[in-house]
Amino acid sequence: MATRALASVIGGQPASDGAGVRLARVIGQPALMQLDPFLLLDAFHSDDPNDYIAGFPPHPHRGFETVTYLLHGRMRHADNAGHEGVIEPGGIQWMTAGRGIVHAEMPQQEDGLLQGFQLWINLPASHKLAPPRYQEYSRDQIPLETRDSTHIRVIAGNTSRGTRGPVVQPLTEPLYLDITLAPGVTFAEPLEPAHSAFVYLVAGELLADDAAGDETVMRTGQLGILASGDEVRLRGGDAGARLLLVAGRPLGEPIARGGPFVMNTEAEVRQAFADYRAGNF
Repeated sequence: MATRALASVIGGQPASDGAGVRLARVIGQPALMQLDPFLLLDAFHSDDPNDYIAGFPPHPHRGFETVTYLLHGRMRHADNAGHEGVIEPGGIQWMTAGRGIVHAEMPQQEDGLLQGFQLWINLPASHKLAPPRYQEYSRDQIPLETRDSTHIRVIAGNTSRGTRGPVVQPLTEPLYLDITLAPGVTFAEPLEPAHSAFVYLVAGELLADDAAGDETVMRTGQLGILASGDEVRLRGGDAGARLLLVAGRPLGEPIARGGPFVMNTEAEVRQAFADYRAGNF
């Protein structure tokens, strides 16, 4: 198999969103505006309630999916269709905004650590106005695969060992793995060659070859874009590593972005704003 080397490594940029939640923007910043079909990746990690307590009050979305994955803390969500609940530690909310939804995400804690990620995944033109829907799973509903000292939480997609994640999205065929590697242990996994793929280092150090065959060390908070090939090979550093491995089928369509709306043309973005102002979400 041809190994998918690290094409580039970038760090997140400090940013704030919602009502002032402090976070690191990893995808959706000047160094990496998008990685088709991935539009945005935000990482939030703080034990200071001033960094997160204001949360994300009601706001609209249209034309893509938001994926919220919590490692620590609790987040209550509610939308204008009456759907609500609490994302607990280790839980995933995979929301297809489709034609439009207004929702809020508010921390359910006054102190303590809040850590997690929000990933935006594009939808093809044929499904941008589909009905909104959710796929929500608790930590206990996400299968854990163990390979010797490697632990893999399979959120979406299938592993080569046959473990299937609960989230299914045939439009982009996503793979979303949360992997914990012991020091010096190598993780190898086939990946669909035509799919875009990246690794994000949650904690520790991660080693992988670059395009020249030289070993690169990734550090906490960095994202590595994987080049072409059909297998990923990653090794835990001296303190081990925890990482996200994410891949998906690129759509290859025009992208027009306007704040919380992602469509194919500027006219469609203007229509989304008009529909929202008219209360048609």
